[in-house]
Amino acid sequence: MKTIQTQVKYVEWLSADEMHQASQEWLSELRFIKDEHLFFEDLITSFTTLIIDSDRFSDTKEIIDVINRSQKQNNILIEAIKIHENELQIMVDGIDQIEEEKAYTKAHSDLIIAISEYTKEYKSLKTQLFEIIKSIKKEDKLRHLIAKK
Repeated sequence: MKTIQTQVKYVEWLSADEMHQASQEWLSELRFIKDEHLFFEDLITSFTTLIIDSDRFSDTKEIIDVINRSQKQNNILIEAIKIHENELQIMVDGIDQIEEEKAYTKAHSDLIIAISEYTKEYKSLKTQLFEIIKSIKKEDKLRHLIAKK
């Protein structure tokens, strides 16, 4: 006998106000991440000489590439949410457009998943970057201590 795996998908009914509020929170979070990307660029720039001198140059180069991809994905998500927000009119116009409303709700649930995956990846990136900077700072401090002796 074969077992068939099914995925149960729970869909929470959200009002237009709740979807609007969620979209505004996403935009706020993504704009903050956009500012953090600028901070990361400055951070990496300020540690460039230490990064080049360390054994972690290839790791850092890879992280920089990931940051660049993250910035691009962030911009794409911001634009998608802005478009999604503009389409909210479908939900509040008082006209029953069942298919369009279903499509909007589906797009909203797809955005929930996309934002969740993006923020998970972003937090991992952030942790890796700070670990690299922390280890470079430790190596530099150790070099200075050895040089003083």
